[in-house]
Amino acid sequence: MDFGLVLQTDPPASRVISLMKRAERNGFTHGWTFDSAVLWQEPFVIYSQILANTSKLTIGPMVTNPGTRTWEVTASTFATLNDMFGNRTVCGIGRGDSAMRVAGRKPNTLARISEAMKVIRALGSGGDADLGGTVIRFPWIKPGAQLPVWMAAYGPKALKMTGEEADGFILQLADLYLTEYMVKAVKDAAVAAGRDPSEVTICVAAPAYVTEDDSPEALAHAREQCRWFGGMVGNHVADLVAKYGEHSAAVPDELTDYIKAREGYDYSHHGRSGNPDTQFVPDEIVDRFCIIGPVEKHIEKLNALRELGVDQFAVYDMHDAQEAVIDAYGAQVIPAVNAA
Repeated sequence: MDFGLVLQTDPPASRVISLMKRAERNGFTHGWTFDSAVLWQEPFVIYSQILANTSKLTIGPMVTNPGTRTWEVTASTFATLNDMFGNRTVCGIGRGDSAMRVAGRKPNTLARISEAMKVIRALGSGGDADLGGTVIRFPWIKPGAQLPVWMAAYGPKALKMTGEEADGFILQLADLYLTEYMVKAVKDAAVAAGRDPSEVTICVAAPAYVTEDDSPEALAHAREQCRWFGGMVGNHVADLVAKYGEHSAAVPDELTDYIKAREGYDYSHHGRSGNPDTQFVPDEIVDRFCIIGPVEKHIEKLNALRELGVDQFAVYDMHDAQEAVIDAYGAQVIPAVNAA
């Protein structure tokens, strides 16, 4: 199993770069960041420095979107990084929850994401792309260029499209039941589209918090540090409930039930521990969606995720133990999981 580190691009950028270097030293293979131009610093500028200061780490956004950047610019940015540092980027893409809403726009439609994925992948890999009647190609791309595009999804239509079109699936939660449910939906869609389902890389992303023991005090602290994640996922779930209803055969209740007490969301606290808008998230959801507890609990859940077809676990590292979690994973978790 591969392991990734997910960060926000809060200033100073030097700290983001330092944590990514630490992750690579500890056996992580991927480095991811949020991409929301108003809330955080520009990630692609920072990617250049991360790539220059690491040797093997693959870098990308979790996730960019097709609304805040024109598609040829997105593709050119990735292709330039790959030309400079080798094929060491991956384009994670989604609807643009925070990036679009903070700028006063609605998240992107699936149709727009589909069109963008085709253009970005083609251009970033040295091919032709049709921009609404104008066919273009980057004349400077060298042979062998590659740009995989991974799609973030929760709802049935997005899962289907991911299986049909994307090179990878990003699932932002680590609940075992929902992972099994959604991975199956993606792989079934791939098969129906005539694709080899093993060609769709499965990436589960969630907060991980390693405690010294499983005492009530230690677990309570870990839950409070990770509760924000249920609120972030809840934004997407609220959209699904609005579209499909509270109880729908299209979306499992295991995903939707917990947002009944959700009252609103302030993006100024987005993705941060202590987010006051996420107190509605119960402990059960934190435990299901995240990985918390002593090292052995992490190893146990990660082995279960791998059995469900997960190729990468990406650690959301937004809490008060960033270095400690990276080091614990490097020293104990990653070796144990990959030795199994």
